[in-house]
Amino acid sequence: MWRSEVRILYRPPYTLKMKTINLKEQLNNLIQLQKIDSEIYALKAEKESKPQEIKALEASFEEKKQALAVIEKNSLDLQKQKKERELELGSKEESIKKLQTQLYSLKTNKDYQAMLQQIEGTKADVSVIEDKILGFIEQIDKVKSESDREKQILQEEEKVLNFKKNEIQDRLKEIDGRIAQLEAQRKQVMPNLDKKIISQYERILFNRDGLAIVTVKDNSCQGCNMFVPPQVINLIKMYERIITCEVCNRILYITDEIPDGNPQQTS
Repeated sequence: MWRSEVRILYRPPYTLKMKTINLKEQLNNLIQLQKIDSEIYALKAEKESKPQEIKALEASFEEKKQALAVIEKNSLDLQKQKKERELELGSKEESIKKLQTQLYSLKTNKDYQAMLQQIEGTKADVSVIEDKILGFIEQIDKVKSESDREKQILQEEEKVLNFKKNEIQDRLKEIDGRIAQLEAQRKQVMPNLDKKIISQYERILFNRDGLAIVTVKDNSCQGCNMFVPPQVINLIKMYERIITCEVCNRILYITDEIPDGNPQQTS
């Protein structure tokens, strides 16, 4: 019993056989994946902006509708004022008729002259009211012309609005279709990538607005434009491990070192 336990305690540890990773091929596949993801991120950003674009178009159209409503209210106010003056005019004219009827029943010249003055005063009021009515008619005609013109413009604007909204809806369908294609392409690349590498890539992708892997050009990281020391570039060229930018944490690669082609199948 004791010897059996000893054999168990001192059994040599086993070695986990891991498949060899060709880092150049992995980086090449990441570059291909980044191209796909960059387009996906751009399309999703465009898709997210479309509802706001529609709201902006509708808000602009609503402002023009409100402007027309103000013009139409102005027209109604003018017509109301004109109607009030017409009623006042009718009342004054009726008053003149009554005064004229009473004129010949007066017995003294003084009363007669006073009545004449009252009639003339009322006629003067009538003249003023008539001028005001004419002024209202001119204003109403002017506002009506403005209203008719704005209605015509608004009708055209509504057509443009509906056209643009349909255009946006069509674009949204295009975006959804293209994203579906890109997601299918993404699934084709994913099996060629090591799980730890893809996990690191996707974490950076999420934290860095859809850009996880960038080249080094003229000793500068093309993700954040910060200086990349020569010793770091040497580490990149060794292809022993993934090297990231010390500033933005994006994965770095050297363009001339990575073959430009289709995703590579990891052996």
